Amino acid sequence: MTKNIFKSLKTALLIVVACLVVFTGVVVSQLVIRNYSISLLSSAIISAESIARKLALDVTDKILINDLVAVQKILDDQLQSEHSVSYLFILSNQKVLVHTFPEGVPVKLISINNLENTVDGNVVKLIAETGERFIDIRWPIFKGKAGVLRLGISEEPYLHKVQQLNLKMTLITAAVLVVSLFLSHLLISYLLTPLLKLTDAVENIDEENLDSRLSVKGLMEIDKLVGAYNAMLGRLSDYTTRLKKSNLILEQKNLDLDRAHNQLMTTFSVSQKISCLPDLKTICSFLIKTLQDIVECKKMSILVFDNEQKIPYLVIENNFILLKKELFNPLYKRADSIDSPIFLKDDEIKALPLLNGLTESNRMAIFPFHHHKRILGAVLISCLDDCVCVKTEMDVIHLILKQASGAVFRASEHEKEIKSLKNRMDTVSDFKGMIGKDPKIQIIYKLIEDVAPTDATVLIQGESGTGKEMVAKALHDISDRSNNPFIVINCSAYPATLLESELFGHEKGAFTGAVSRKIGRFEQAIGGTVFLDEIGEISLSAQTMLLRVLQSQKIERIGGEKSIKVNTRVLAATNKNLLEEVKTGNFREDLYYRLNVIPIDLPALSERKNDVPLLANFFLKKFAKEQGKSISIIESETMRLLLDYNWPGNIRELENTIEHAVTLSKFDSIFISDLPNHILENLNARKTKKIKVLTANEENLIRQALDECNWNKTNAATHLGISRSTLYEKLKKYRILSPNS
Repeated sequence: MTKNIFKSLKTALLIVVACLVVFTGVVVSQLVIRNYSISLLSSAIISAESIARKLALDVTDKILINDLVAVQKILDDQLQSEHSVSYLFILSNQKVLVHTFPEGVPVKLISINNLENTVDGNVVKLIAETGERFIDIRWPIFKGKAGVLRLGISEEPYLHKVQQLNLKMTLITAAVLVVSLFLSHLLISYLLTPLLKLTDAVENIDEENLDSRLSVKGLMEIDKLVGAYNAMLGRLSDYTTRLKKSNLILEQKNLDLDRAHNQLMTTFSVSQKISCLPDLKTICSFLIKTLQDIVECKKMSILVFDNEQKIPYLVIENNFILLKKELFNPLYKRADSIDSPIFLKDDEIKALPLLNGLTESNRMAIFPFHHHKRILGAVLISCLDDCVCVKTEMDVIHLILKQASGAVFRASEHEKEIKSLKNRMDTVSDFKGMIGKDPKIQIIYKLIEDVAPTDATVLIQGESGTGKEMVAKALHDISDRSNNPFIVINCSAYPATLLESELFGHEKGAFTGAVSRKIGRFEQAIGGTVFLDEIGEISLSAQTMLLRVLQSQKIERIGGEKSIKVNTRVLAATNKNLLEEVKTGNFREDLYYRLNVIPIDLPALSERKNDVPLLANFFLKKFAKEQGKSISIIESETMRLLLDYNWPGNIRELENTIEHAVTLSKFDSIFISDLPNHILENLNARKTKKIKVLTANEENLIRQALDECNWNKTNAATHLGISRSTLYEKLKKYRILSPNS
């Protein structure tokens, strides 16, 4: 009978299922525990609500008469008599009236379970920061008019009872499980014997021997399973063969897809990153590194063309190499003749006029890149004989270069602009020997360029040492008279009697001492320029003769009887205010207006302090070279002192100062101690003046604070932010006395 029962696998499985029912006892026990727990908590809540209701009634009268001491006692008695109660407190208008907390009511607890409806009670479960669980009862006192009672009951006693029940149920369930497992073991051992044999046979089956068949005997169901499994092996063998072929195709497609995706992401990344790079060299180096990550051949370089200056550049790694200018045309023509990437052979590579290291390869790929159909350069990749990496990556390289060509063009144009701007700045700062970038002196440069080609008379005004003679020389040098004489006459160097002779010449015997004819400066300068320095010093008679020259371009030698045509341009300079001299009668008005056709007012050096460092460094190089010294730096403190000085002697004084410093310097830098004494004395005088100003301000501030505080010294000291003793020291120092003393 027993054998008939276990002969069928179906019957055996029913017995196993019957055994599994035993395990439902575990579920049932858990449900019982859960219901028991809910019942306990429900009774605890009902008990707590009953306590809260009773307490609310007990304390209503006490709260209404504001007898909080009695209320506190009721709460304390309740807390001691009812161990399940953990805390009690009463709130009224969000204010705690009484409580049973030894250290005060937790702030967070007040805001919890705080509903606007004050008529009905409310229950909330809480978990303290220590992990302890509470049931919080909110119960209105006198319908909320006398406040709200908050009562907390710990769940610990009830949880302990649940844990005890859980332990008992666990022991019972464990006993049932032990019995069930023992019975199941007996059944499974019997039922799984043929299945284990089948499993052992299946474990030896893999994809290499799918053609073999299983021969396991057992129950009726096992026999059917073996037959089905053998049939499945046949089908799997066919499917596996087809899958292997499909996998190979799929893997190849995945590789192609991954490569295309990586290439696309690399292209986008290059476009994004290259736009942030600052200059052409950095962009080219970045391109080389990016392309080296794409292809296997790492030996590559970039050829860049400067189409304006006809100069080729070669970028190898981080090296930006300037090639010979004569190589531009052959390299440009070769790159421009290529419409799409090509491979060069050995003889074509050697024909390229490049560095020897680049032409040693037997195979080279050239990728030209353009901007608006104009060739910008080319990428050169040297390959091994059997290398095919460039062929497979040719499209992505071409795409990257197409994306990067705009950035290369912009960087190239930007560098050209920077070089052009630098050249213009260098040119602007040095004009015919005059140094300066200040807008005031730049206007003078432009005015000289505009006036020089004309024959207009120019009056140059400015303080001594501002470079009036240099302006006159510049006017002459860029005029059409530059190949003719430039005659300089310092009018203040001659007495009135000799100045006329010096300017216009004299005949033999014209005056005592005139033993021979003398050619004047105007005659010497025929076709050229006469520069009359210190024009404000000439006598009125000489002014009259000079006026005639300006009007008619003719002179007469002293003692002579005929006029001489001179054809000279007159430039004049003065450090005086000629208009004031006209008003005082020391200078002819008509001569003034003849000279003042084009006025040039030179700014004092104090008005263009920004040019002081430029001029100082210019003179430093000049005198260091003359004296054979290797001085190249003016220390920052020294330069700051030069900037602070007012330079009454203007550029001439600055030049003398730097010459003095270079002469005395014993090092490769100019220090403050190398400067002339009068500049150092000026610095000390300015410091003393500042100290006096600060002292005067401090005294005024103290007096003002005392007046504002009605001479209350304590308040005045506080107002000034100093101690009272310090204030008394200041009062004694400045001899400040109270008005009442």
